[in-house]
Amino acid sequence: MEPKRGTPEADRFDLLALIIEDYERKRWPIEPPSAIDAIRYRMEMGGYTQADLGRLLGSRQRASDILARKRPLTMGMAWRLHREWGIPAEALIAPPPTRGRRSAA
Repeated sequence: MEPKRGTPEADRFDLLALIIEDYERKRWPIEPPSAIDAIRYRMEMGGYTQADLGRLLGSRQRASDILARKRPLTMGMAWRLHREWGIPAEALIAPPPTRGRRSAA
């Protein structure tokens, strides 16, 4: 139970929460999903099929190549996925993670 705001206990509670949050962020960082993971998640949550993705991107083969990571998303594809399926643009246009290096963010 959180202590009443404006009390020394509330200040201590807030400070401990910040310390724990910082520790967890450093110790167990959560990486954002890749564009393909974001697409697959949206397909699963929205009940979309690969054929639906193919209609959105222009062809079933193109959808297959995107999901297999054989073809990169274009900005036009990313825009359609964002606009039509509501996938956050940041997830679709983020650069792939670099191996062995962590970002400063």
